[in-house]
Amino acid sequence: MQDDISTQLYLISPLDVGGDFPDRLARALDAGEGLVTAFQFRVKGVEQHEAAKLAEPLQATCAERDVAFIVNDSIALAKRLKADGVHLGQKDGNPKEAREELGREAQIGVTCHASRHLAMEAGEAGADYVAFGAFFPSTTKDTEHRAEVDLLEWWTQLFEIPCVAIGGITPDNCKPLIEAGADFLAVSGSVWNGDEVAAIKAFSEQIASA
Repeated sequence: MQDDISTQLYLISPLDVGGDFPDRLARALDAGEGLVTAFQFRVKGVEQHEAAKLAEPLQATCAERDVAFIVNDSIALAKRLKADGVHLGQKDGNPKEAREELGREAQIGVTCHASRHLAMEAGEAGADYVAFGAFFPSTTKDTEHRAEVDLLEWWTQLFEIPCVAIGGITPDNCKPLIEAGADFLAVSGSVWNGDEVAAIKAFSEQIASA
């Protein structure tokens, strides 16, 4: 990714995407004025038919705004929804398998924790982006792995594949990650646990001033 492209936001859904969440998503995407370029649909313990129903309005909202709709963990659900891509944890299959199922255009991301080795492996297997973290304690997910900022610097100096920073990222602590070269900040709790519009605007200000 070229140096002249600044950091963008990769928005991850809360586990509960029912109720008024579709409206909240639309507000968050609109608040960023193009800052949010990807949205990850992340629900747990929901069977595929129900997940597809929940995804429908969110996918439409993303499509209207040209935001990539990425499914977390499930290649099968991504295929069913004709999603823009899939995000794979280390136990969710590999990029080659996802590419065969989802086609050449799919965006395939891989969680690499704090591991340079896993990131290089993901890149070799054809991942479109790698995700490092957690950089900070997270309210959304238990974090066993802690990543340091120099991991982002190392990756961006050596590799062309975009990197995503994840884990407890807020407008107050994101500056070092932006300065280290993170292509994307993956954010969830810091947006959905309060006023989503204010949160996106606060991220926008930090990115603009970095």
